[in-house]
Amino acid sequence: MAKRSLWLHPAAKPALFALCLLPLGWLVGGAFADQLGANPAETLIRSLGDWTLRGLCLTLAITPLRVISGQPALARFRRMLGLFSFFYASLHLLAYGWLDMGLELGEIAHDIAKRPFILMGFTAWLLLVPLAATSFNRAIKALGARRWQALHKLVYLLTLVGLAHFIWMRAGKHNFAEPAVYGLVLAVLLGWRLLKRWPARSLARA
Repeated sequence: MAKRSLWLHPAAKPALFALCLLPLGWLVGGAFADQLGANPAETLIRSLGDWTLRGLCLTLAITPLRVISGQPALARFRRMLGLFSFFYASLHLLAYGWLDMGLELGEIAHDIAKRPFILMGFTAWLLLVPLAATSFNRAIKALGARRWQALHKLVYLLTLVGLAHFIWMRAGKHNFAEPAVYGLVLAVLLGWRLLKRWPARSLARA
């Protein structure tokens, strides 16, 4: 009898769900315990943005890991990781609007229009919205597999826009170490996809 993959264990998804909530729990606990440093608002906003990028990197890593490891069951975690990326992106936006701008919608709109790096972050969030809204089985069925796949290729664009938002934000302090790490990870993940597609296209033209 073939051994069942660990990734198919009934507890695998609940365990991942709990892991995805850990960063939020740490931030909320830190806020209540007054352990978020000298500027708790900035720590919250930046940490939520960091976890958005990490979630997007993990989401994009699922397919290469699935193919390289020969573990097709890994695909069952991609939707959850993608939705948690949207969750943290939404909290990042909410924290900025609330803690930085006092939920003044007019001021928020003015700030987005005035500061390009904020506009880049807001654009990345807007691009995430249709992906989150169509991540459910009914939406996939309604759109059809081909249109759904075409729509969800937006993840590559929005990830690059999100990275540009991060780089632009750190440019003010000439601190590019963290953006460089995310850039390298994304270059590897996107480069792997290009390499996988290149032979298929070359053969199709031959």
